[in-house]
Amino acid sequence: VFDIYCVAESGERFIVEMQKAFQLNLRDRSLFYATYPIQEQARRGDWDFGLKAVYCISILDFVLEKGDDRHLHRVGLVDRETGGLFSDKLNFIYVEVPKFEKKEADLETKFDKWLYVLKHLEYLERVPVRIREKIFEKVMDIATLVNLEKKDRKAYEQSLKQYRDLKNALDASKL
Repeated sequence: VFDIYCVAESGERFIVEMQKAFQLNLRDRSLFYATYPIQEQARRGDWDFGLKAVYCISILDFVLEKGDDRHLHRVGLVDRETGGLFSDKLNFIYVEVPKFEKKEADLETKFDKWLYVLKHLEYLERVPVRIREKIFEKVMDIATLVNLEKKDRKAYEQSLKQYRDLKNALDASKL
């Protein structure tokens, strides 16, 4: 499980979590955690209750909605009578990775590419040509490093430290 919480320069809050296994009450859990970034926006003294949007993004490695072929679910606060948006301040995005079926040749958007990498990462030996971009190269490097044996990882980190020290010394010598 990876949880990331960040605040954009605009003040919007993002909770990003990756779930490998099905969990009971996932929707309730998402709602519970999304309330903290809302409450933390409260100010002492005069405050008009103006809020920045909160986005709770759950990337799921399991099927949440059986019988629904969509892999992307965008959920928000709507008026039940009209279906109109009630507030844009609380947003839930659920991505069901197993339902993403595009082949490499069909990838069009950056979102498609991310889902493809997330779905196939454990089987990829290198970044496919269609998605050869710096960010995906970095993802592959990190995934490779995470899967190294402990002694190999330590050797890699030592080598990286030596490289950085040498580069720093060379850069400093140019000053």
